Amino acid sequence: MASERGYQLTLFNRGSTERPIPDGVDRLEGDIRDPEQAQRVLGERSFDVVVDWVAYRPEHIEMDLELFRGKTEQYVFISSASAYQTPPTRLPITESTPLSNPYWAYSRNKIACEDRLLRAYREEGFPMTIVRPSHTYDRTVFPFHGQYTVIDRMRSGKDIIIHGDGTSLWTLTHHKDFARGFVGLLGNSHAVGEAFQITSDEWLSWNQIYEIIAGAAGVEANFVHMPSDLISAFDSKWGRGLLGDKMHSMIFDNSKVKQLVPDFKAAIPFHQGAEEMMAWHDADSRRQVVDEDLDNLMDRMIDVYQTAWPV
Repeated sequence: MASERGYQLTLFNRGSTERPIPDGVDRLEGDIRDPEQAQRVLGERSFDVVVDWVAYRPEHIEMDLELFRGKTEQYVFISSASAYQTPPTRLPITESTPLSNPYWAYSRNKIACEDRLLRAYREEGFPMTIVRPSHTYDRTVFPFHGQYTVIDRMRSGKDIIIHGDGTSLWTLTHHKDFARGFVGLLGNSHAVGEAFQITSDEWLSWNQIYEIIAGAAGVEANFVHMPSDLISAFDSKWGRGLLGDKMHSMIFDNSKVKQLVPDFKAAIPFHQGAEEMMAWHDADSRRQVVDEDLDNLMDRMIDVYQTAWPV
């Protein structure tokens, strides 16, 4: 969207992205997390805006401060809505909701990154902006653990695990909707020193999310509801994403970004996004990756759960 609006873009990455790059984008190849290499590749370039999508720990912020002090008028850090108080004591979430997540190291690291940037802004005037996306998706990624493995189970008539009772509310934001709000912050002097969340205004339960995807897959799925703690006991990686994020209802008030970016509106409903996901995966069998170990684990989890708590 930035290129469509005539922005002169420079993309700095390792050259391994599979997503298409718009024509006219200046490409720099390197590892931004390698300070010496990054400095060599960037040279004396300066930028109106710098956006770091891959800063996850405070030391990454320190590297960026060294690289871009005096070389940008706005530095945008991509944080995460999972940094907000978990579980939340009040909904909807606003930018003033406390940042605290004792369940997920990823989120605590994002909070530490924000703290370092706030100190740089207050102490030296470093022109930072913080953006906290929630669950933002495109056609290549399903919104649940297991990815296409879950779709294969749906189409094979196997049971699908949903955490909790499936009634907690979740917010899924199409990447094009996110981009509309995000691009409006770039080069906007009123955004400097501020934090923004950019999410959809559509709230869905996890039962609805799975039902919508099953419909897009052309099936009626069978669901097994399982406590998030139990899922975590079987699979700690899956559990971290649940206990630290997805098991809690998360809905957002986007008044702040709408005030600064009047044309921001989340217009793409999730049912359309689900159809895009299925069309993309169905178009190429190489994208239909099934994790056999996870598939077997899900079978075992369901068997243990239903044996202990028969319906």
